[in-house]
Parts: sequence; C-alpha cells; structure tokens
Amino acid sequence: MTGSLLLRNARLLDPATGEYTEGDLRCADGRIAEAGPGLAAADVRTEDLRGAVVLPGLIDAHVHVTASTADLGSLPSASPFYVGAQAAHTMSGMLDRGFTTVRDASGADYGLADAQAEGLIRGPRLLFCGKALSQTGGHGDSRTRGTHVRDDHQCCAGLGRVADGVDAVRAAARDELRKGAHHIKVMASGGVASPTDRIDSTQYSADELRAIVEEAEAANRYVAAHAYTARAVNRALELGIRSIEHGNLLDDRSVELFLERDAYLVPTLVTYWALKEEGREHGLPESSWRKVDEVLGAGLAAVERASRGGVNLVYGTDLLGGMHRHQNHEFRLRAEVQSPLEVLRSATSTAAALLNLTGEIGTLAIGAHADLLVVNGDPLADVGVLTGRFRHVVQGGDVVS
Repeated sequence: MTGSLLLRNARLLDPATGEYTEGDLRCADGRIAEAGPGLAAADVRTEDLRGAVVLPGLIDAHVHVTASTADLGSLPSASPFYVGAQAAHTMSGMLDRGFTTVRDASGADYGLADAQAEGLIRGPRLLFCGKALSQTGGHGDSRTRGTHVRDDHQCCAGLGRVADGVDAVRAAARDELRKGAHHIKVMASGGVASPTDRIDSTQYSADELRAIVEEAEAANRYVAAHAYTARAVNRALELGIRSIEHGNLLDDRSVELFLERDAYLVPTLVTYWALKEEGREHGLPESSWRKVDEVLGAGLAAVERASRGGVNLVYGTDLLGGMHRHQNHEFRLRAEVQSPLEVLRSATSTAAALLNLTGEIGTLAIGAHADLLVVNGDPLADVGVLTGRFRHVVQGGDVVS
C-alpha cells in the first residue's frame, strides 16, 4: 500500500459543478496530487482508463455497520467479538460497493474506526457516534413490554443507550464525546425497529434536546436526530439539531426550517423497501414489520418536496443485516424524483459538507483524500452506473477493489 497511483486518459467528474474534464490524475501519499493532460510518468502503478469516468469515492451518511441482524433487540446479548467480526465483513462489502467513507448512525465506536484507519480491517473510513441517546421507551430502548431489567453496560453491542432528564442526557452526550464521537445521535421520534413506541410520537423534552445540542456544540460537534413526522422534525430543527435522519413525514414548514437553519436531511428510502420485501427473513420482528407501511409510501414524496424546496439532501441507507447488499439501490429510488447529478451530489459534495469534511472527501480537488471510483458509463446520463460493478475502487491512492 503506497498511496501512489497515476490514472491516464480519464474523464474527471466534479460533482459540485457537474462538469467533466479530460486528462490524467496523479495520487501521492494517499492524496490527490495533480490533474491535467499528459502528466509526467512516475515510478508508480499506472492505469490507462481509455476514457472511463473518475469521480470521488461515495459517502453513505447513515449506516449501522454493527447491525448484523434486523432484530436489533438481540444485539446486546451477542458477543462483542462476534459483532465486531460481522461489522468487518459488512464494511468490506461497503468498500466494494464504492463507499469509501461512511457515517455510522449508532452502534460503531472508536475501536472499529481505529481498526479501519490502521489497516486491521478492510472498509470505508468510519465516522461514528457511539450509542444513540434514547428516552425510556424510546426508539433506542430495545426492551419489550415484559422486560423490566435494562443492561446498559457500554462494552455490550447495541445501537442505543437510555438516558432520562437533563443531567442524565448531558452526561451521556459527554461520555460519547469523551470516546471520540464525531457527532451525537438522538432518537427524537418513534421508529420501526423499536418494540414499544409509536412512529408518530415525539421523544425527549425540549430541555433535554437543547442540553444535548449544547454539549455537542461545546465540543465543536453536531447532533443528528432520528425523526419521522413533521412535528418531530420541526421541533428538532427549532432546537438546533443539524441533521435529520429519515424525515418521511415532513411538511412545508420543515422545508422552511431546513433552509433557515442550513440543516441537512438524510433520507433512507432503501431500508423501507428492503424491510418490506425481506425484513422478516433477516430477523425483523412481526410487530416492527407491520410498522413499515406507515413510512414506506411517504418517503419518496418527502424527498421530492425537500429537493424541490432546495434542502441539503444527503445519501443514507440505514440497512440492517443481510439487507446491506442493497446499499446502491438508493440511487435508483432517489432518481425517480431527482436528477442524476443531484443524487450524486448527495453522496459526495453535500455529504462531505454535512460531515465537516469539505475539501477532504467527496471531491477531486488537489489535496483531497485520493478516494476514487472508476466507472465505465456516464453517471450523469444514467445513475444506474453507480449500482453495478465498478472498474476500480481507489482508497487513499491504492486500488482496493
């Protein structure tokens, strides 16, 4: 692994402008070093692309790499060693699908991020939040109605931790930040995979959410919130939350708030499609499967409304267990209401802005990480190019797939 590579005769696609330039691209020490016609040959691996398209490596801003099953309530009882091995397998598949950076939306921690950064496991760069914060009986509380004892030991696998009250949520947020969280995740409404809440509920009081936002901002981090209904989405945005996950039931006021607050929406259409089609095969309890219809049909309409209103839209998938293999299908779903360029930006330049990594990832700019995707078709003519087999996946200047 040298981090050095020369790509010749490429069509270089800049997602920010939607424009192509033709020429060569040289990577050195894991970064993009120069671009232009006829770059001098160097003693590095050289690939003649013969007109293939080079674009930035893809970014998925809503994954759960430790969710090896759709039965999320079973994860805390699994061995953390087993969950880690499963996560390594999942991350390797994500890299082969062209995703060179992912943002984990609860479950992963510094251990997996460090293992990937040190080359101990193969996978995309991993930005993590640790455990999502949930109220008792909220979307992150996996207990069924008949379960009274809660095991919140933080070495155990699982996606959420329960904290109630302003002091408790401050301490929980500070604890995740202590462990290196890139963002804080909160459950601000009910969800599909939780056993005892309603999708149309709001969760956490305004004071609790405001305290979590304060702690994140004090550490120069931000808060991402799971929220479905307009009531939950709008409330979260008004309280300073920067990233709304899902947002299937948003309204026109939501669009106004996204623009006013320069916030981001991360829809996850593919997970509802996958959960409906095969969720039960991968462990989704029957009670959760019956909730899917409440958000399935509204998701695409929400994306269309937000896109038409100029909201910052970011690519996310939220897939669980064996359904991770559908990760690239989100491109096709969004293309029903967005142009190919808009969808591509959601997985490159706009995603990088959400992650506070503009100029570092999601771009072919000089000095950026040399995370690249080489494809034989034109993704601006057919976004389906991003759902098939790729010619090369490049990470840190090395061809890895």
